[in-house]
Amino acid sequence: MTSGFKTTSNYYLELMTNFPPRPISNEEELIATQKRINSILDKGQLNQDEKDYLRVLGMLVYEYEEKYEPIPKLEGVELLKAMIEEDNLQPKDFGRVSRVRNILEGKREITEEEKANLVCLIK
Repeated sequence: MTSGFKTTSNYYLELMTNFPPRPISNEEELIATQKRINSILDKGQLNQDEKDYLRVLGMLVYEYEEKYEPIPKLEGVELLKAMIEEDNLQPKDFGRVSRVRNILEGKREITEEEKANLVCLIK
C-alpha cells in the first residue's frame, strides 16, 4: 500500500532539519523565516525540493501575516494616497493632473468610476 507521497530526498530532509518549519508566533520567528526564504531564493535556479520547501515556509509566513499583520482595506482617496506614496507617483502619472490634485486636496469627490479604475491599476 502506498501513502500517496513522493519519496523524500536526502536534500529535502536536510532543508527540513537545518530550519524546521514551525508555525510562526512572533516577529523574531517571522524575520528568521523570511531570512531563510531569502537565502534560498538568492541561490537563483531552484530545484523541486527547494520549491516545495519554500512553499511550506511561504504558507507559514502568509498564515502569520493574515493573523497578526492584516493589510488594511483602502478605498477611494486613501487608496490613491497610498499608491502615490508607495510607488513614488505624481498626480501626472494618473492622467488628469488637476482632477487628481483636487481629489487629494479634498476639493472634489472621487467618483465610483475613478475608484474602480484605481482598483484595476493595483490588480
